[in-house]
Amino acid sequence: MAEMGSKGVTAGKIASNVQKKLTRAQEKVLQKLGKADETKDEQFEQCVQNFNKQLTEGTRLQKDLRTYLASVKAMHEASKKLNECLQEVYEPDWPGRDEANKIAENNDLLWMDYHQKLVDQALLTMDTYLGQFPDIKSRIAKRGRKLVDYDSARHHYESLQTAKKKDEAKIAKAEEELIKAQKVFEEMNVDLQEELPSLWNSRVGFYVNTFQSIAGLEENFHKEMSKLNQNLNDVLVGLEKQHGSNTFTVKAQPSDNAPAKGNKSPSPPDGSPAATPEIRVNHEPEPAGGATPGATLPKSPSQPAEASEVAADPSLPAVVVETFPATVNGTVEGGSGAGRLDLPPGFMFKVQAQHDYTATDTDELQLKAGDVVLVIPFQNPEEQDEGWLMGVKESDWNQHKELEKCRGVFPENFTERVP
Repeated sequence: MAEMGSKGVTAGKIASNVQKKLTRAQEKVLQKLGKADETKDEQFEQCVQNFNKQLTEGTRLQKDLRTYLASVKAMHEASKKLNECLQEVYEPDWPGRDEANKIAENNDLLWMDYHQKLVDQALLTMDTYLGQFPDIKSRIAKRGRKLVDYDSARHHYESLQTAKKKDEAKIAKAEEELIKAQKVFEEMNVDLQEELPSLWNSRVGFYVNTFQSIAGLEENFHKEMSKLNQNLNDVLVGLEKQHGSNTFTVKAQPSDNAPAKGNKSPSPPDGSPAATPEIRVNHEPEPAGGATPGATLPKSPSQPAEASEVAADPSLPAVVVETFPATVNGTVEGGSGAGRLDLPPGFMFKVQAQHDYTATDTDELQLKAGDVVLVIPFQNPEEQDEGWLMGVKESDWNQHKELEKCRGVFPENFTERVP
């Protein structure tokens, strides 16, 4: 009995989702054709435009801040390598060796401290700021769908009232549905009308705090780094004073073709061709095992039969190019029998939920962070709202293999595309 009840609930949910989608699609078509009026709110539309602009600006700032942090880390590594080089060439008997090593250690600590403070005071704040946008964006899209439901219910009620043959029972039911749809829409609308302007105004203070933090951290970092550089300069000046009178001669290495000490050879005049040692570069590789240039290299036992041999110029050794079938997620592409029978029809790509999402409608997916969703196209592209995708949770698909039981819509900005 419990199983039959569960099937009944599932069937009822599917029927309700299908009917709701058909009603919304029909309402949108009528509105586009001008046969049905559409509820408009210019003030709210302006708030949505501001929201999208604010999200775009914040996302760009986050991306550039991450690039800045990556550059700081790269400079840290480069500075560390440079100081390691100085420590290696600084001979033990030279004065100031211990001081130079201490300066190198402090330099490394200063870079690490600067990077960590940027993460704590700028990047984490940036992440928190952007973390509020996905929920609001999904609610804006939800409001849009509920507005279509409200308009549809309103038009249905009006058509029953103006019909020649009135059915009081149907009119009463339509009025009840209209009141319900209006209440759901207005609750969402009122909340967003209050939140969006407040969020838009908050951007000024956020930008000020973020850039003030970065500027202050960078100023202090350069002050401390300047002191270390001055100390290192003083150490090197002391080294120069002690060893400044010494002459360091760089001797050339003797050539294998140079004449022996007992042999006398006339010195060529400066500028003559013989004055410069001749450097020869042999571009022709020495053939191994007596093989002649241009000969085809033997195939190794592991070389696949599809490997193509490219004939080389007679003056160069042949090159063997091996081709291998490409694989995607463990499936061989391009070969026979490479179908993806384990995935739902129309499968496009996978996404993984980055945040929990609580479904607020019967046609939506309930997501937990970490859930993998197989994205499929909408049966009717007109039904797709901006920022929403159609899909089926991978775990549900693997268990049931039935789209009608498992598929649903979900907000794209709660997920991230995965291979």
